Amino acid sequence: MPTLLDVAARAGVSKSTASRALSQPQLVAERTVERVLAAAMELGFVPNRAARELARGRTGVVALVVPTLTNTFFTPIIGGAQDRAAEDDLQVTVAVNELAGRENLVHLERLAAQVDGVLMVAPRCSDETLTTATGLRQSVLVDRELPGTASVVADTATAFVELLRSLAAAGHERVAFLGGPDRSWQSGQRTRALRAAARDLAVDLTVLGPYPPTFAAGVDGVDDVLASGATVALPYASDLGLGTLFGLHRRGRASWSTAPGPDAAGVVVVGRPQAPMVDVDGALLGRRAMDRLVGRLNAPAVRATLATFSAAGARPAAVAEREEVAERLPVAVAWPGA
Repeated sequence: MPTLLDVAARAGVSKSTASRALSQPQLVAERTVERVLAAAMELGFVPNRAARELARGRTGVVALVVPTLTNTFFTPIIGGAQDRAAEDDLQVTVAVNELAGRENLVHLERLAAQVDGVLMVAPRCSDETLTTATGLRQSVLVDRELPGTASVVADTATAFVELLRSLAAAGHERVAFLGGPDRSWQSGQRTRALRAAARDLAVDLTVLGPYPPTFAAGVDGVDDVLASGATVALPYASDLGLGTLFGLHRRGRASWSTAPGPDAAGVVVVGRPQAPMVDVDGALLGRRAMDRLVGRLNAPAVRATLATFSAAGARPAAVAEREEVAERLPVAVAWPGA
């Protein structure tokens, strides 16, 4: 059976160079990598799956980057992505990275050098930072859009507008939207869509926040909700809504009816029992994003070259040309009793 030393001798390089060419080809001159790969194929040096992947310049591993593991919204996304990756015999490694600054980019650069591609969940990252991040390795964004970058997005903005129209038809004239964290891309999308719809519907919309997507933030936001005079609250996230409902219930101001009136003097919290809710299929979101990444990894013509950025934080020097359109997944609105 041929050994790594045999491959090195056939390619005319040292054993260590042959090893790097197979395991970390980005660190070796392109012509040297080609010679080593050719020698390996000629000798049949593919002892296992890992070696076969390395011989193709692949690791068989993809990364899924999330800003935190405390937000349960990301859990089904991870599960759906793992299920889809398994169909192509790919391993998923999950990394927590907020992509908030230069140090985060350095960590991502190290990760990108060890994987074939990256699914990136970056709801609060700046466009500039995200452009640099997605240039490090073949990437697909999850629930975020960026011009020129592949992405799969849950169209929650449209679902929130559908809710607002239905609530207005039920008689709600004053609505509060509890917005998400500062710089949240999805929160911005929902805010703009709701404001435009509210003007058309003659609804008095109050945008509150920003709030972190937590139970405690919902409890703390109850004073703002009551001060707004709203009869219905649209929370950005489920945990935020739970906290709002708890705070309203504690004050005797929670309503279980979706129609305003003397028998329902409290505030309806959308997404809670007896109220409509926006139902995002996180598993489908993760699955579709991974499917798109796998498709790009298997299409040599669109593979992006691994790029590095300078200490000054300049944009990557070598990024493949990409023309991408975001894939928007419809989001269902679930109504009580439906």
